[in-house]
Amino acid sequence: MNFYLDTLARTLPTRLVGSVMETTGGTAAVADFPAPVGSVVDIERSSGGQVRAEVIGFRNNRTLVFPYESLVGVRRGAQVRLINTLRQLRVGDGLLGRVIDAHGRCVDGRPQPMLTDRTLVERDPPIPTERPRIDEAFATGIRSVDTMLRCGRGQRLGVFAGPGVGKSVLLGMLTRYTEADINVIALVGERGRELNDFIHRDLGPEGLARSVIVCATSNEPAVSRVQAAHTATAIAEHYRDRGKNVLLLVDSVTRYATALREIGLASGEPPATRGFPPSVFATLPRLVERAGRNRHGSITAFYSVLVEGDDISDPVADTMQGLLDGHLWLSRSMAASGHYPAIDILQSISRLMSDISPPEVLAASLRVRKLMSVYKENEDLITVGAYRRGSNRTIDAAIDMRETIARFLQQSPSEACTLEQSTELLLALGARAEAYMSTGATHSRPDLQPAA
Repeated sequence: MNFYLDTLARTLPTRLVGSVMETTGGTAAVADFPAPVGSVVDIERSSGGQVRAEVIGFRNNRTLVFPYESLVGVRRGAQVRLINTLRQLRVGDGLLGRVIDAHGRCVDGRPQPMLTDRTLVERDPPIPTERPRIDEAFATGIRSVDTMLRCGRGQRLGVFAGPGVGKSVLLGMLTRYTEADINVIALVGERGRELNDFIHRDLGPEGLARSVIVCATSNEPAVSRVQAAHTATAIAEHYRDRGKNVLLLVDSVTRYATALREIGLASGEPPATRGFPPSVFATLPRLVERAGRNRHGSITAFYSVLVEGDDISDPVADTMQGLLDGHLWLSRSMAASGHYPAIDILQSISRLMSDISPPEVLAASLRVRKLMSVYKENEDLITVGAYRRGSNRTIDAAIDMRETIARFLQQSPSEACTLEQSTELLLALGARAEAYMSTGATHSRPDLQPAA
């Protein structure tokens, strides 16, 4: 009860009115308006109507507000009125199967649902000492992830990829084949046409039925793009607190960080690392830490990171690697050769795999990873014919099993594979690798076929 009374006290609007003194780019400076940062306001248009905006900071005794839409029609001296000081969101099961904008409004052309529950958009992460340990595997339905990079319920992973490497297809497979009760998907800064492509091509009717999609396209203001990620996280938290196992996808964190940079620079913050102000790197962990387990349920989160020019030293990518519990690197060369999903196993890691995998599964995955690593280390010698067969039994096994391992790791978007099926195939592949490395033979060496 105290929580709700406190929330009500903070969100009740007051009679606070100011006036626009100047605009710089997409930011308006308001005089005589001491509203706190994060407040929602309305700016009066000379032609009628209002422009909704958010307070982002202060400069020279003026309050800076960033609009949710164009400032066309706003004149000097236009009235600015405080709406509320804390953002809340209507939530409930009526959101399932719907597409909403960053502010919680359904934008799929269907009637607005009746939602009786409320949640705060900005919430504190679970207290670290009250987070349960992650001790249960999370089935993604993607064979290469469930066997070589197994993740747990409540784990947070990054999907690092350049443009055109199959990131959207991989995320679509996650939403279709995962064991999660509910999917919450944030499309931040995507091209407008990609929304329907993702829904109909990657997600499908089955995936959409248990999903909530939060969309803020690239043409929307930076504030809306930032809020899309926070709105999706708040919805995921709502379902987690009701005991659900939630899958949260944020695509992409890079565009979220770019929107934060735009807001930071507009508020007068100096650029620091490659044009990103320091506040960006302070905000990223606050978003990521909200995912995970609590005593009610779990949020298993995948954050896609767009690595521009395949530059692994990108500051956003570098920061996210340190914040997350693992990362999947998508390889452009693997995608170009037709290997999908193009996950580079040797460059990827799940920090919790050793805690949630049975010993035999962990041993089998390490044997397969060893063969892949040995082949990569000696690839130049093998390619030019400088390696003499029989010199090293492990290298021989790596050469002979390379195609088998590649077929095992490949999976078409329409192919589902349960955790049990993936585990069975991995154990068979691991046993074959062990036999070959120890005796130099794989018996009849039949080709390993993925499960139907």
